[in-house]
Amino acid sequence: MSNMVQAIRMALHVAEERHGLNDVFGEDVGPPLGGAFTATQGLRTSWNSPLDERGIVGAAIGLGLAGSRNVAEVQFCDYIFNTIDLLKLGGMISWGSNGDWNCPTTIMTPVGSGIRGSIYHSHSFDATATHIQGFKIAIPSRPLDAYGLLLSCIVDPNPCLFLIPKALMRTRSAPGEEIPGVDVDDRALSKMIDAPLGDRTKWTSQWPNTPDLFIPLGEGRTVRPGRDVTVVSYGRMLPLCAKAADDLALESNGAIDAEVIDLRSLCPLDWPRIKESVKRTGRVLFVNEDIEVTNFGEHLLRRTVDELFYELLAPPRVLAGSATPGIGLADNLEAASVPQLAGIAAAIRDLAKHQP
Repeated sequence: MSNMVQAIRMALHVAEERHGLNDVFGEDVGPPLGGAFTATQGLRTSWNSPLDERGIVGAAIGLGLAGSRNVAEVQFCDYIFNTIDLLKLGGMISWGSNGDWNCPTTIMTPVGSGIRGSIYHSHSFDATATHIQGFKIAIPSRPLDAYGLLLSCIVDPNPCLFLIPKALMRTRSAPGEEIPGVDVDDRALSKMIDAPLGDRTKWTSQWPNTPDLFIPLGEGRTVRPGRDVTVVSYGRMLPLCAKAADDLALESNGAIDAEVIDLRSLCPLDWPRIKESVKRTGRVLFVNEDIEVTNFGEHLLRRTVDELFYELLAPPRVLAGSATPGIGLADNLEAASVPQLAGIAAAIRDLAKHQP
């Protein structure tokens, strides 16, 4: 049973062995560290770049244009904002060349709060990412999706952004959601693929026999079916939404039955799944931790009103992070900055009780 970091590491290994991944690079990505979150330990194609996000993104685009399939890591998304002009160039390559040129690169970066990263290591990037046209954008909420979505990003002929929720890095697969081929327990898997502390010069990974598994970009997942309210989320907020829905069902003896959808990718978007659900429930809540102003949930709300206005039984809602310049270090300040379990449950309860 793997955690999300191990799932990412195994997907990168599968890609370098079977799908032409030639370069995995970024700040401290190569030996001996294997990345700040250890996501690149034991890979034969990993190497360390200078501490320069613009250099990393520029090199990734250049390698992609040269036909070298690559994954470049920006250590924290908080430091990717100074590369926006380069990302825009990468996203325009195929469109600007009328499809004659491709750029098979994946930019991988941790996003969001939840690790007490304070103002420099707690930002979200999802809304900004959706403004960079030409990139596909994946954001997993469980290890199995991290594995399958990353492989789909890597084999895509054009650039992808793979956004990893920091707070979910060490979450483990739920029963029945294990990555195929990982048939050992947590301790045994750790001994196989987690680099030991201390001297690592003679250590090599012993990779499990994991298969090709490609979760299509643009295909969401209905985590919990329900009849009263549709809750749409992704990344770190998704497990909180699922728990809030389960808690409300118990609290109300089944009177509040929320359907929970995990988008898994923001571009392309599984709008048909959202649309079908909202048409059944008549109520919808969009939840994420990015700041509430010009939030991706606002786009989803606008589309809901445009296409489903006469199906709605209650005004659609967005629950997102507060519009503050940053997130504080103290637990109470961080909790006040992004949605929490109690607030999500309250929003679902209010929508379920709203009468047209």
